[in-house]
Amino acid sequence: MKKIGTFISYVFIIAMAVITVFPFIYMILAGLMTYAETVSIPPTLIPGEFQWNNISEVFRKAPFVQYFINTIFVSAVSTAGTLVTTVLAGFALVKLEFKHKNLLILLLISLLMVPYESIVFTNYRTIAKMRLLDTYSALIIPSLASVFYIFYFKNYLAAIPISYYKAAKIDGCTDLEFIWKVMIPLSKPALVTVGILSFISGWNSFLWPLLVTNTKGMRLLNNGLSAFATESGSDVHLQMSAATLTIIPVLIIYFIFRKQIIRGVAKNGIKG
Repeated sequence: MKKIGTFISYVFIIAMAVITVFPFIYMILAGLMTYAETVSIPPTLIPGEFQWNNISEVFRKAPFVQYFINTIFVSAVSTAGTLVTTVLAGFALVKLEFKHKNLLILLLISLLMVPYESIVFTNYRTIAKMRLLDTYSALIIPSLASVFYIFYFKNYLAAIPISYYKAAKIDGCTDLEFIWKVMIPLSKPALVTVGILSFISGWNSFLWPLLVTNTKGMRLLNNGLSAFATESGSDVHLQMSAATLTIIPVLIIYFIFRKQIIRGVAKNGIKG
C-alpha cells in the first residue's frame, strides 16, 4: 500500500512539473518558428527549422538593447539600496535597544498589510511634485527599501547571539565596524537571497515603470515587451522570441545562485 502511495505521489509530481514547464518550453520553441508554424492548427510543437533570425528581427524592430541597459541599471542600483537599508534596519531592530522599539516594529508590520496598489498613486504624485518623472531617479527611489526584506533579514539576524555584539563593543568596535566585520559575514546567505530576490523583483517590475516613464528611451524590459507586443501586431513568433529574451537572464541568475537562495530561506528564523 505504501508503494502504491509513493508511486501515485511521483506520478502527480511529474504531471504537475510537465504542466508547469510546458508553456515555458513551448514559448522558447515558438520563438524559433516561422509565423505559419506558430498559428497553425493543430499547433506545431517543434519547428521544422530553427529561425535564429527571429532574435535579430526583434532587436531590429524595437530598441531592446536600451531596454536591457535600463533594466540592468535600475535593478542593480535598487538592489544595492535595498541591501544597505535592509542591513541597517535589521541591525537596529535586532541588536539595538531604543524607546518605542516594539511600537515601531508593529507599525512596520502593519505596512505589510497595505496593498501596493493603494499607495502607488501616492508615490506617483510625490515623484511628479519632485519633477522626477521619466528619469532613472523615479524608477529607483521607491525601491530603495522594502519592509518585507527588512523583516526577513531581521528574523535571520535573531539567530545570531547577542553576545557577539556585546563582545565586539567591549573590544571597542563601533556599530558600523560590527556590521561590516561580523554581522555581514555571518549573514551572507540571507543577504544573497535578499539581493537576488530584489534584483528579480526589479527585473520583473511593470506597473511602476509604466506610470513614471513616457519615452522609449526610459522603458524597462517588461514595458518594452508589452509595447512591442502591441506594435508588432500579429507577429506572434517575434513576440515569443522577445518574451524568451526577457526571461533568460533571470533564469541564468537563479541557476547560478539557487543553492544560496535555498540556504538563505532554509536558515531563516532558525535559532543558533
